[in-house]
Amino acid sequence: MNDKRRRFYGWGYEGDEVSTAELREFESAWTRLLGVKEFEATPFPKQEDVRIREPRVKIPAALASICNQDKYDRLYHTYGAGTVDVAKSLRGEFHNPPDVIAYPKSEEDIVDLFDWCGSRNLAVVPYGGGTSVTGGVNPPEHDRYRGTVSLDMKHFDQVLEVDKASQSARIQAGVLGPSLEKQLKPTGLTLRFFLQAWEFSSLGGWIATRAAGHFATAYTQIDDHVQSLRVVTPSGNIESKRFPVSGSGPNPDRMFLGSEGALGIITEAWVRLHQRPRYRAMTSVKFGSYEKAVEATRVLSQSGLNPANARLIEREEAEYTGSSDGTFDILVLGFESADHPVDHWMGRALEICADHGGRWDADSLAGKSAEISDSGANSWRHKFLRGPYLREYAIARGVMRETMETAVTWNRFAALREHVKAETHRAIREVTGRPGSVTCRFTHIYPDGPAPYFTWFAYGDKSRLAEQFMAIKRIGEQAMVDAGGTVTHHHSLGRDHRPWYDKERPELFCTALKAAKQAFDPKQIINPGVLFDPS
Repeated sequence: MNDKRRRFYGWGYEGDEVSTAELREFESAWTRLLGVKEFEATPFPKQEDVRIREPRVKIPAALASICNQDKYDRLYHTYGAGTVDVAKSLRGEFHNPPDVIAYPKSEEDIVDLFDWCGSRNLAVVPYGGGTSVTGGVNPPEHDRYRGTVSLDMKHFDQVLEVDKASQSARIQAGVLGPSLEKQLKPTGLTLRFFLQAWEFSSLGGWIATRAAGHFATAYTQIDDHVQSLRVVTPSGNIESKRFPVSGSGPNPDRMFLGSEGALGIITEAWVRLHQRPRYRAMTSVKFGSYEKAVEATRVLSQSGLNPANARLIEREEAEYTGSSDGTFDILVLGFESADHPVDHWMGRALEICADHGGRWDADSLAGKSAEISDSGANSWRHKFLRGPYLREYAIARGVMRETMETAVTWNRFAALREHVKAETHRAIREVTGRPGSVTCRFTHIYPDGPAPYFTWFAYGDKSRLAEQFMAIKRIGEQAMVDAGGTVTHHHSLGRDHRPWYDKERPELFCTALKAAKQAFDPKQIINPGVLFDPS
């Protein structure tokens, strides 16, 4: 377990700083995107300068060993990691902190917490790694509750059992990505589930939010990894059976996938693993025509080749990340295998790209079956992974950055891209009074459609940044939905995406969900508001 403390207002650990050189590089890029020559930074908040309300409840003696009301803990658990969260943190606005922070060490502890909270009408917010960008871990602002308990799962952090023959493992839900992989490494197996928030997000969080890993067609959805779950609810515990597949009625695990803790606390999961890859190849393919690049990507998605990486990056984003001079779009293409060299798979994929006008550096493939990365792919990857670490630095300078992701069928993509980009550009101009940047990329692809990621930058008023951000985001999200896309591909619902989920979800299904809520959580204390409003 890492003993370092996380920042209470942003990403990373206390003491970790972005270097002056890196910050200057990003400021230069923001200048090119936004036309702002100089950036004046708001100072980061200090714990001693932030005022928060007194706790509204008293911890009972029986729970004193696993609960606290420490100021740092309450600040840290007030927000997730979204732009609005960070913007409010930098303004020193912690108006709705949790009253109690609980660190259960056993399922019995969770049961005791449920009993206490149910008897006192306290909301319980499950907390894994705290990386939600949609308000999923924020205390609810609802006057029916006397207070809020943030239930942090950090002690549930062990790989409990490995079934090497079946390539599966039983793992506690609170384990973070790095610890999970470290524990699995001696077995030669891996979950191979990497996402941008991997360093600070938990297995239980991935399951509860239906997260997606960044291997474009190979190990994408967490849904496909889950074999069985163990869940603690206020009405009792549930443990599903582990099978490779079963046709025995509705799958109980599906009830909790994407439930965001509103039905119960996931404590353990059996998940499918993979052998660690031995053979890799990667290159970047350049396209002079974006339309042809999209068509090449569609054909790849339906070819059965299953590339581990197939990221189509628009030229403007590629230029921002230093992957291109801005005159071509890039398809970052990669293959990997634990069993066999991947040269033939890469060769056929490049033939498809060539059929659609793609070109690449043949020297980047000279090593064959080794891990190969060209400079373009590396540059984009570095900027992508560093993005969360730069968020508070950008916000402190008035720079807003957001990625709105969706999924849509191939036949609707072109119209969706045009509509979302136009509406988001319009929103940025109307809200901020100046132009911004909006780009689209594919990070995940499927045979029936892509998952477009719309990344936008805007320069706003630091005193109103959170409000300006949400005004732009609402217009962009509405545009995605109007054009036939889902409200989210994997960023979960939280409380921010609820308005669109309410329309996307069939109403009768909502009635069924509310019935499940009543069965599992009759007093409606667990994460109220993420799926529907408490009654």
